[in-house]
Formats: sequence, structure tokens, C-alpha cells
Amino acid sequence: MAIFLTEASRVVVQGMTGSEGTKHTTRMLAAGTNVVGGVNPRKAGTSVTFGARDVPVFGTVAEAVAATGADVSVVFVPPAFTRAAVDEAIDAGVPLVVVITEGVPVADTAQLVAHALDAGVRLIGPNCPGLISPGRSNVGIIPADITGPGPIGLVSKSGTLTYQMMYELRDLGFSTAIGIGGDPIIGTTHIDALAAFEADPATEVIVMIGEIGGDAEERAAAYVREHVTKPVVGYVAGFTAPEGRTMGHAGAIVSGSSGTAQAKKEALEAAGVQVGRTPSQTAALARALLV
Repeated sequence: MAIFLTEASRVVVQGMTGSEGTKHTTRMLAAGTNVVGGVNPRKAGTSVTFGARDVPVFGTVAEAVAATGADVSVVFVPPAFTRAAVDEAIDAGVPLVVVITEGVPVADTAQLVAHALDAGVRLIGPNCPGLISPGRSNVGIIPADITGPGPIGLVSKSGTLTYQMMYELRDLGFSTAIGIGGDPIIGTTHIDALAAFEADPATEVIVMIGEIGGDAEERAAAYVREHVTKPVVGYVAGFTAPEGRTMGHAGAIVSGSSGTAQAKKEALEAAGVQVGRTPSQTAALARALLV
């Protein structure tokens, strides 16, 4: 099992013909992802060759869905066009939309999240690395060769820390690793992933990576306390950040003692989550639960 993404997922790439879209479509296909089409209104009716595979380009997401049965869209378009692209995917009835684009205006993201919720669409991102079910499918920019399938579920605000945790625990493997993004507003939260991992029989241990700023980790801690029976290990990036410092992600803003790494650590530990002070220590905590 896996959450949100399996080998049966049929993926359409919005922005496939651009440089980033082409590069990462190549990588996704190499990982075994079933990429069934791309979308570019100016290149509709053409195709792009990836090795021995020709992937058709459609003028709209609706056309791609009608022709291929696509049920996942991954978005590699510039920030100015992201809102229109994601709205198009939602209106086409794609149940899972993964937005890799960084720099999407917060007002646009707020509208997109509301639109997705109203339509019953799972939106991941923006400003995220996507998600991978190792050995099955990979949607986004996560390197597919770090690890294989296994019993760990990983949800992280940080792309880089997603990769590091996958590497630290590469011998054990992952059911799904999902990068949710660090913007102030995102489509899928820690809580959404925690609920999915709790329901996934193949996930035995959950690793949750957060960072300073906001209250997402505190809310996740409350959810763990009430609803999660599986062991959860956590890490909060920013223990050494000076007071008042913002991190690279737009959502990582600290005001006074609110949103500090220590406050988040205490909230998580009060909910029964083991929290490491470094990624390696966090990986060791997760490892001890499995071996």
C-alpha cells in the first residue's frame, strides 16, 4: 500500500514541454511513473519523445483526462500562470494535483486551496518536491534512487530534509514520502498525511518533519494525541535559529516564543511523539522502532 500515489496512478504533466517539465518528466518516467500526457495549448497534437516512449501533448487538462484517464496532474509552470493551470486541473476533475512551482502568490494559493476543497480534490503544494511511493510511482522532483519500498511514512515541509531522511533510512524503505511545502498556505497538511498513514496498513512508523514558524506542528501534535495509534517520530528544523529569524520558506516566521522549535518540540512530545534535535538523531529514533 501507499498513500495518494500508486503504480496505477496515471499522470499528466502541465508544463511538460518546458525545461523543468521535460527534465523531471524524464526522471519520473525512469522511476516507473505512468506519465500518460503533457499539457501545452501551443503544442497540442504533438508529442515529446523520452527515450523509447512518445508522450502526447494535449491542449487542455480536460482533453488529456478524456483521452488518457489521467488521475494525477503535476504542475511545472511559472508562478504567474500557476493559478490558471491548477484551476484547470481541478475543473477537469483530476483528483490529485501536485504543484511544484515556487513563488506562487499567497492570494492565489488561498483561492486554489478553497477551490480544491470545494471540488474534493487533493492539492499538494505549492513550493513542494512532490511525493514518491518508492518502486511504484514518483510525481515531482524527489530523487527516485535514494531508497526503496518499506514500512516508513514520511511527511515533511522541507524538500531537502525529505531527501536526507530518505537517505538516512534508505535500508529500511518508505511506503510514501511526501513533501507538503513550506508556504504559509498549502493544500495538504501534516494532519492530512498523518491520517492517510494511520489508515495505510503498510506504514508502521511515521516520520514528521516541520520547521519553525506558524502552528502547523502544534496542530499536528493535537491530532496525533487524539487519532494516531502508530508510533510517530518528529524533527523541527530551526533549533539554532536566532530569535525572530525567518527561514527560507515563506511560512517559517517566528513571533516571540510562538512557533519556535522548542515550543513545537514540547507540543509534539506531550502528544507522545519522539523528537530528535538533528535529522540523524531523528532517523535513529525511527530506526529503533523497527529494528
